[in-house]
Amino acid sequence: MSGDKVGRRRRSSSLMYTEPPESLEHISDQAALPNLNAEWVNAKGAWVIHFVLIICLKILFDIIPGVSQETSWTLTNISYMFGSYLMFHWVRGVPFDFNAGAYDNLNMWEQIDNGDQYTPAKKFLVSVPIFLFLISTHYTHYDLTFFLINFMATIAVVIPKLPFTHRLRLGLFSGPPDES
Repeated sequence: MSGDKVGRRRRSSSLMYTEPPESLEHISDQAALPNLNAEWVNAKGAWVIHFVLIICLKILFDIIPGVSQETSWTLTNISYMFGSYLMFHWVRGVPFDFNAGAYDNLNMWEQIDNGDQYTPAKKFLVSVPIFLFLISTHYTHYDLTFFLINFMATIAVVIPKLPFTHRLRLGLFSGPPDES
């Protein structure tokens, strides 16, 4: 029984854990090819798509009968925040199979600009949720219920973008992967 577990790391009972640093093998694999998963963030027009998505979401919720402007702005905020969290912070790795799993331990946020903090792209991606929160708060007429909903959605997206959460994982749904 104890012989089966030799060489395996035990699962942590903590809700949070920090990803271990990349091995030399992963670092050299990451340097070998460009990361197409994260390079698009610095491409021309990539920043505009965020505003286009927000406008499309707003129009979508506006055309639904019976939805007030306050609810429409809140739904727009929640939808953008959910999509942003899912895309940048939840999914790990690269959807393309060209880098031999070099980025499998990193989410997209950690892959952008090779993990450097305070780059123009990352500053922009932090400011968009805050900007959307301010707009949605204004157009909901500072109603406390809408404010709290919008604030919680924004906090859920902005906190994972901060430097102290780099490579930090919440183990609410799955703990750290077992190493074989």
